[in-house]
Amino acid sequence: MSGPLEGVRIIELAGLGPAPFAGMMLADAGADIIRIDRADRATYPPRQEAHVDLLNRGRRSVAVDLKHPEGVDLVLRLLDGADGLMEGFRPGVAERLGLGPEVCLARNPKLAYGRMTGYGQDGPMALAAGHDIDYIAMSGALEAIGRAGERPVPPMNLVGDFGGGGMLLAYGMLAAILSARTTGKGQVIDAAMVDGAASLMTMTYTLRSAGIWQDARGTNMLDTGAHFYEVYEASDGGYLSVGAIEPQFYAELMQLLGLGDEDLSTQMDRTMWPAMKERFAAIFATKTRDEWEAIFAGSDACVAPVLSATEAADHPHNKARGTFTEVAGVLQPSPSPRFLGTPGSIRRPPPNPGQLADEALADWGLSTDDVESLRTSGAIR
Repeated sequence: MSGPLEGVRIIELAGLGPAPFAGMMLADAGADIIRIDRADRATYPPRQEAHVDLLNRGRRSVAVDLKHPEGVDLVLRLLDGADGLMEGFRPGVAERLGLGPEVCLARNPKLAYGRMTGYGQDGPMALAAGHDIDYIAMSGALEAIGRAGERPVPPMNLVGDFGGGGMLLAYGMLAAILSARTTGKGQVIDAAMVDGAASLMTMTYTLRSAGIWQDARGTNMLDTGAHFYEVYEASDGGYLSVGAIEPQFYAELMQLLGLGDEDLSTQMDRTMWPAMKERFAAIFATKTRDEWEAIFAGSDACVAPVLSATEAADHPHNKARGTFTEVAGVLQPSPSPRFLGTPGSIRRPPPNPGQLADEALADWGLSTDDVESLRTSGAIR
């Protein structure tokens, strides 16, 4: 097996959502991640069928009782061979377990200690409960998503949990690991979903500062205000996405819609956008989604069919690229991004708590006697 992170070792204190997604990205790229699951979630012997949570793929699991002193000591021993540790608890929880950054960095001064929270490690709301929708609301991202005159539309949990959360935690871990290899000093990565979602809004702030973006939702070029950046319904109830921003792409769009004789110089005239959206909607409603896909195939009109999850996996382009793959009978997105020299891979299906523990602990330097002693004491299960 390969991957650009081959040889990187990370401990993941099991959590939900964004932190496991960061672990998935790092494992897909070749990192050896040992997942510390809760002992009370394990069965003995461990279940052999793959766990359902695809975010946990590529790791091996050790089910540890972190309220047992020997369980905490095990994690500290594993730190000796680790490049990083990731946790997704509320502020203060890791400290109460005896695995806070001060203790861990004292044990391994080169450690990248990643912390994933919603509101961050400090500030008035640091200890408040929340979910993706709350974090993107606080970041300014949610208010901007939706159509004119309607309520903001939560974009599932893609912006907070995964874009502004897990991806930025993975980026932060790699940056800190590289820094430690240069400086010899580890550090804490405070990855907050509010901060990350705000960071994803940087281009919007660029447009605001340039006077191109207004705060009225659904009236701007990229938020369904423009007729050339919209979703239209076809005659069969399917949908087409249109994103013809550049003049040459817009000209091709207009030509294929039968509007090639129109004055194209009015594309950016906001006063015409509502009327043009109505015209586009009427035209798209005359043919099925597949008919429109055939018309726009091979063009630069920036039109694509809106596919369901099932349809996306079966689309010829995605099949040719291997964008989706099947592991242990479960269809799932393939590792991304792609590394042509050191390709990543899904090394194994998601583990059940405690699955492959003996193998993982042996690879990380524990003897068979060590493992049996931990199991006998109840520190691991």
